[in-house]
Amino acid sequence: MQAEIVSIGDELLIGQVINSNQAFIAEQLNGVGIDVARMTTIGDSEQAILSSFQQALDRSDIVLTTGGLGPTHDDITRAVVCKFFKTDLVLDTAALQNIKQLFGRRGLEVTKINEGQALVPRGCTVIQNAFGTAPGYFFNRKGKYFIVMPGVPSEMKGMMENFVVPYFTEHVHGLVIRHRTLKTTGIPESYLADKIGSVESLFPQNSKISLAYLPSFLGVRLRITVKETSIDRAEAAIREVERKIRANAEKYIYAAGEEELEHVVGKLLTERKLKIAVAESCTGGLIADRITDVPGSSSYFERGIVTYSNESKLAELSVPLSFIQQHGAVSREVAEAMALGVRTKSNVDIGISTTGIAGPTGGTPEKPVGLVWIGYSDRHETLALKFTFVNDRRRVKERTAQAALDLLRRKLLKISI
Repeated sequence: MQAEIVSIGDELLIGQVINSNQAFIAEQLNGVGIDVARMTTIGDSEQAILSSFQQALDRSDIVLTTGGLGPTHDDITRAVVCKFFKTDLVLDTAALQNIKQLFGRRGLEVTKINEGQALVPRGCTVIQNAFGTAPGYFFNRKGKYFIVMPGVPSEMKGMMENFVVPYFTEHVHGLVIRHRTLKTTGIPESYLADKIGSVESLFPQNSKISLAYLPSFLGVRLRITVKETSIDRAEAAIREVERKIRANAEKYIYAAGEEELEHVVGKLLTERKLKIAVAESCTGGLIADRITDVPGSSSYFERGIVTYSNESKLAELSVPLSFIQQHGAVSREVAEAMALGVRTKSNVDIGISTTGIAGPTGGTPEKPVGLVWIGYSDRHETLALKFTFVNDRRRVKERTAQAALDLLRRKLLKISI
């Protein structure tokens, strides 16, 4: 079965509110084998809403709408739904009781305008709202389904989880849809595609398997999608495609699913009972921030030092003055000395450092904006890698932090750099 999501609200069209509802609904529907074919966003206009409702119901088996169910004059979805289905409003006593209980818990008096939200379109199944005052509506018309939900994310999520997903799990038996996302870093999208090879080498062209490349400035996500007749067949197909991808690009894959690089590094440090310290110049503490975002990081993270000036590099890390005079603060020699210095002064197993030109000024033909050196030091070796990043100042800092964490990951896993 195919579904369409219709999001209603002027605030979405003018960019005042980011539409996170669509992604959540699509993910939930995919989990029960329903394919989302289209997402539409429209404003608070009766004609636009009516037109979108008709088009969506004509081309899709399931239509889900969010937004416009509030108590104020600009919330017109309920009235338009009644017009669309040629029905009127009736009182739902369960919805009214829910409203009274919600206000009572807050110590507030129920207003007439909120009592009015218990009026629902005649002929619908009411979806009670566990987190707000506006109930949702469920229509089944000639084998097609039309679901109306509030736009408030917590309220919509409650209805999806407590009513919509259980309903379709029980009543609709379609394809099993499974996704798996592999997260890579340190390689551009085109280079990664060359490494992985053609899709024909991964799966047959006529199969219900697809691979999407989702690039960002921190890396490329690889999303494998399988549509099969059973969970076992779907998961087996995903495992086989993942095996082939990893065979060609394993060193660049740092996680599967939603896990971030700092979590991966944290697990590796914990497993090996190693401690780390960081000396940052151009990243200004960003690496330390990411590392300490992970619960339990105090067991492996000893300290982070922001040595932004040349004087601080000398005083805090014992970087030789001659290195700065001869090679400059942004150099292999200084990056290595920073990593070694923070490791020895902190008495830890590993030291990481960054020094670079984040821009937009400060670059030269020999050392352009975006030039970064990342240092690494453990008890066996000290080294530094050179990177040249582009984009704006913030992107340079974020890409440097990502590259530093990936360098640490590779060293811990003994992957070539």
